[in-house]
Amino acid sequence: MKIEFDVKMTVGKMYDYMLYHTFHGMQGILGEIVGILLIIGFVITDPHKWIYLIFGLIVLLYLPVALLINAKRQVSLQPAFQDKLHYVLSDEGIEVHVGEQVDSQPWSAVHKAVCTSKNLILYTSKNTASLFPRADLGEQEVAVIEMISTHMDPKKVNLRV
Repeated sequence: MKIEFDVKMTVGKMYDYMLYHTFHGMQGILGEIVGILLIIGFVITDPHKWIYLIFGLIVLLYLPVALLINAKRQVSLQPAFQDKLHYVLSDEGIEVHVGEQVDSQPWSAVHKAVCTSKNLILYTSKNTASLFPRADLGEQEVAVIEMISTHMDPKKVNLRV
């Protein structure tokens, strides 16, 4: 069985992935905790130490803004994202066609499959992933989730429709 679909990478789709990746890792979690603690420090000090509020807001807002800038840069500078990516999922693995270039990964190379409200994300290493935007999958979304679930260890799959 084969499933084929095209993906046009946009800043919004990349930003969604970057937010998920960052805020499900230690850096994002620690950043949020520090920002919240600084704001709590502002609230509980008497008289209020405005510096806590200012730094707390900077810490809380820095990562999302930096990720948005990075997503814009990555989508605009990566030659592969200028055209549509054509994916072919089969029993052997995942193929991505970009122009004349073809890259393939066996299912055993996929470490984890997760989803966000906008993307299905297949991690092939700690920091690299294939993004399958739900908007681009359309009616094939259920078939793609079934294909992934069939070929991966259930402990590594966290997908929902």
